[in-house]
Amino acid sequence: MRRLTILLCLVSLLPACGPSRENRIVVGSKNFTEQLILGEIMAQQIEARTHLTVERRFYLAGTYICQQAILGGRIDIYPEYTGTALTAILKQKPEGTRQQVYSRVKAEYAQRFRLAVGSPLGFNDTFAIEIRGDDARRLGLKTISQAAAYSPKWRAGFGYEFMERPDGYKGLAATYGLRFAESPRVMDLGLLARSLKDKQIDLAAGNTTDGLIPALDLFVLEDDRHYFPPYEAVPIIRQQTIAAHPEVRAALDGLAGKISDEEMQQLNYAVDGQHRDVKQVVREFLQTKSAP
Repeated sequence: MRRLTILLCLVSLLPACGPSRENRIVVGSKNFTEQLILGEIMAQQIEARTHLTVERRFYLAGTYICQQAILGGRIDIYPEYTGTALTAILKQKPEGTRQQVYSRVKAEYAQRFRLAVGSPLGFNDTFAIEIRGDDARRLGLKTISQAAAYSPKWRAGFGYEFMERPDGYKGLAATYGLRFAESPRVMDLGLLARSLKDKQIDLAAGNTTDGLIPALDLFVLEDDRHYFPPYEAVPIIRQQTIAAHPEVRAALDGLAGKISDEEMQQLNYAVDGQHRDVKQVVREFLQTKSAP
């Protein structure tokens, strides 16, 4: 009976543990297109430059889920943004230059979570407060401050995380005096751009690297009061993973500075706008880069 009990306990642990992690790296991502692309870039980079097997665990909901997954050892790596790490995870004020924010996040993640923050990938994906291009041209709008005067007649749409984050809706509304015709609609991030184009909403908080911005003739309003901090894309890596496999850190360092704002927008459009297979899109992109 005792032997049976031990066996049942061991079996119950198998789904959580899975196959041996000794030579396997698990790459995670959040649940929107850019994160899927970045996760695949990291996965293919590791596969190409190490002898390790890579498991993909993408679409892990939002920031908080990915943070818990990496702290719990369920994933080894995932792509994050420095401004998100600063405000949503570290609960610090959204302020500072790109280098200041990166340095602060890197130091705090190492000390508090035993997580390494890799080198920035090259682009800054800040929040984009978007309206339709037709409205921007008709009303002569260029900045969020100018748009605030029209907001009482508009309907807004935001992602769930944006509604809850310290660098999200409440602070933005207070900074610019935004008031809308009704409570903002909480929507899936993948629906915001098309809902804006289809006039279901009149203003949305997307991302500056969204490939559908030019494709759907949307207009990004200037953050003229500098509300949003920098959001540089970086790999977050467990220190235990680096200790066991330093070649993983070396492989990811090969991506440092390799993705520009424009390139990220093109990659997003290839997947979102052209509906191409993400693995093929990433494979072609990496072939154009001669990372050391």
